Amino acid sequence: MNTTTPQHKIGSGFGAESTAEDVLAGLDLSGRLAIVTGGYSGLGLETTKALTGAGAQVVVPARRPEAAREALSGLDRVEVDQLDLGDLDSVRGFAERFLASGRTVDFMIDNAGIMACPETRVGPGWEAQFATNHLGHFALVNRLWPAIERGGARVVSVSSRAHHFSGMHWDDVQWQHGYDKWQAYGQAKTANVLFAVHLDRLGQGSGVRAFSLHPGGIMTPLQRHIPREEMIERGWIDENGTVLSPQGFKTPAQGAATQTWAATSPQLVGMGGVYLEDCDIAGTAVEGEPTGVKAWAVDREQAARLWDLSAELTDVNAFA
Repeated sequence: MNTTTPQHKIGSGFGAESTAEDVLAGLDLSGRLAIVTGGYSGLGLETTKALTGAGAQVVVPARRPEAAREALSGLDRVEVDQLDLGDLDSVRGFAERFLASGRTVDFMIDNAGIMACPETRVGPGWEAQFATNHLGHFALVNRLWPAIERGGARVVSVSSRAHHFSGMHWDDVQWQHGYDKWQAYGQAKTANVLFAVHLDRLGQGSGVRAFSLHPGGIMTPLQRHIPREEMIERGWIDENGTVLSPQGFKTPAQGAATQTWAATSPQLVGMGGVYLEDCDIAGTAVEGEPTGVKAWAVDREQAARLWDLSAELTDVNAFA
């Protein structure tokens, strides 16, 4: 089975201003289970709120479980467990505890991430953005595969328009020969798209489909590593710290909409392996335009190459 989905809009009826609640209107997710990494902050928190509001049970793996429990207090059908995506032992521990519960995953949303941080090394010297945003999620999904496969789940890889900044630096994936925080972030976000492309190819025979997406520009704690002066220079905020609307920033509820739609929408049944934006399948990127998906991010050969590299680095591959 090898069903490819064209990378063009399907006319979902939703758009940039739709919220996570909007895309779930009329859907009853009772009895369904979602795992949302980073589901206690920013877009993840809005995603968790929307999914539980529609009746789903949500498991939130968190690097800071106490902070997560505080952020999620008052929400029904939520549980928190320890997970540090930059630590493969932590990833294995979370996966083993979840699998031991015997439960099934219906929606897997790889939402957690770091952006444009100073050069940081984790594990065996891996560049932190690639390790956390991509390798940690790669290992997590592969370790959870029995529960994901049982559920015929949708796996949602939260990428970004920042994948336009950089394709894969195959000759120096870990940025050991000169570090650029934005290029490194771009590579990690390209990896998120490539991961969904190949996972969809491997998983669709089991009824598992995968998507990647750009959530939109949103001011969240993701920006914590970016100096105020740089945000002013980029035109994101003014001197007083006010977010500038011409940049087209979404609210967190709007930013969470595309990943929520990707995970749950009946409109996407039978589809997969594509990059989404503004609650629809995106078109291919045109030179000089900020929208759409770059060819390097949906290249099937590069997706397979990244999968093999990731399996080698993490020593985990559910399909080996």
